[in-house]
Amino acid sequence: MAAKKKTPRGRKQDRARVAKGQDYEVRYEAKKTGRSASAVKKAVKKVGNSRKRVEKRLGR
Repeated sequence: MAAKKKTPRGRKQDRARVAKGQDYEVRYEAKKTGRSASAVKKAVKKVGNSRKRVEKRLGR
């Protein structure tokens, strides 16, 4: 079986989401928005893991 080819589309889809279970993603988002990690986790829980929605919620 051949190795699965990495497509740019897959990476782009992954960047569009915030993985609440991945500490480094939560820290990155917290630093980027100037909020705490727990605020990021709460936002993900409230609006889902779409990066756009999370940033919109944290930006208010």
